Amino acid sequence: MQTTDFVATVFDGKSNPNKVTVTFTMALNALLKGHTATIILMMEAVELGKPGAAASMDVGKPFEPVANLLEKFVEKGGRIAICGACMIHNGMSAEQMDPRFSIITAPDVIDLLIEAKGSLQVT
Repeated sequence: MQTTDFVATVFDGKSNPNKVTVTFTMALNALLKGHTATIILMMEAVELGKPGAAASMDVGKPFEPVANLLEKFVEKGGRIAICGACMIHNGMSAEQMDPRFSIITAPDVIDLLIEAKGSLQVT
């Protein structure tokens, strides 16, 4: 996994749209400021790796819906990384995940966090 300037890690999924919204907002803003960025989906957040999973997530103004944030993030070169162990733990498979996203391992997570200039851990 290629390292990036900014890494945002989120542990919650659809059950906590506030935390997901903040994660995607901050990561997109890192890109808009000219940094490279990766969002790591861990634990329940791996459900967001499925195509269309963020479609109903909208906490309201002033925030954008998560689906919009996700598409802008990917379009601008942001990367989404899915914790492989978390995915398996939650009964999901790589075939269910968006093919634009990477499945990563624990050593990849460590490398991403250590090499980043900044990070945000949303738990």
